[in-house]
Amino acid sequence: MQAFEYASPTTVKDAVALLGASWDDAAVLAGGTDLISMMKDYVASPKRVVNIKNIKELGGISSKPGGVRIGAAVTFDELAASSQIRNSYPAIHSAVMGVASPQIRNMGTVGGDLCQRPRCWYFRQGRGLFGMQDGKSLVEGGENKYHAIFRNGPGRFVSASSLGPALIALNAKVVVMGKSGTRQIDAAQFFADPTTENDREIAIGPGELVTEVLLPAGTRQQNATYEVRQKDALDWPLATASVVLGSNWAKVVLGHVATTPIVSDKAAELVKGKKVTAELAEQAATVALEAAQPLSQNAYKVHLAKVAVKRAILAAGGVKA
Repeated sequence: MQAFEYASPTTVKDAVALLGASWDDAAVLAGGTDLISMMKDYVASPKRVVNIKNIKELGGISSKPGGVRIGAAVTFDELAASSQIRNSYPAIHSAVMGVASPQIRNMGTVGGDLCQRPRCWYFRQGRGLFGMQDGKSLVEGGENKYHAIFRNGPGRFVSASSLGPALIALNAKVVVMGKSGTRQIDAAQFFADPTTENDREIAIGPGELVTEVLLPAGTRQQNATYEVRQKDALDWPLATASVVLGSNWAKVVLGHVATTPIVSDKAAELVKGKKVTAELAEQAATVALEAAQPLSQNAYKVHLAKVAVKRAILAAGGVKA
């Protein structure tokens, strides 16, 4: 691990002031479950680490006019313990409970989950987001069984966020603060497909900090998340789906299958305003995966993603699988 300067501000304003103009200048430390391991492997070598755990304004889950506010420093344990989240936003609660490790739930934060870097082993070995060597992709013909089955750009990693699909399905907003002020980003726009010019998978700059997530009110029980995992402890899902069913609208979002969560408008159009049945859920799952383009070793993920979509629709509709 490279030597670094350490700062522990107590206000958001002071934290933002300590961030730099590039990602190498400074890194934000919340739970540290991702950053520390990257620094140990020299994948990240920031000159300064800014600890935000002592900033009280980044904590708390509270009701606001029109919805609920979740502070960026709220831990997964706090989300899991919140009856408000469990009762009104089961899609989030299920995503949180999918992280079975007590240690990670105790340390991991909302902001950290949204901003964590990909788990792709080529990236973690220093090959960059696109896993390149000598101008060729190591992923395409290499070990790619856990990689993307949708192709949105040159990247083949999968978005690692557990909360991302649920927040997109719920039409949440992510609030960030930088030196020029505060702005809100639709959760669907927060995750970005990296390019060779901008090799970052989130739509915030190096001088910005996630401060909170805003959830709209009125979702009731008509939302759910379903995850398919190889094992429970210390593992990421192979495929997930988050679904929200409104009176005359729907949202179907797939996770861990592409560089960003995938919104399936066709699947949502198929189920909106209809009584949920097993047959309808299966049709929607097929539609949601019709554009999948698996790699050489991960075609199995297409089936798992279909299962996730079907089960999430059934759960949101109150139908037993």
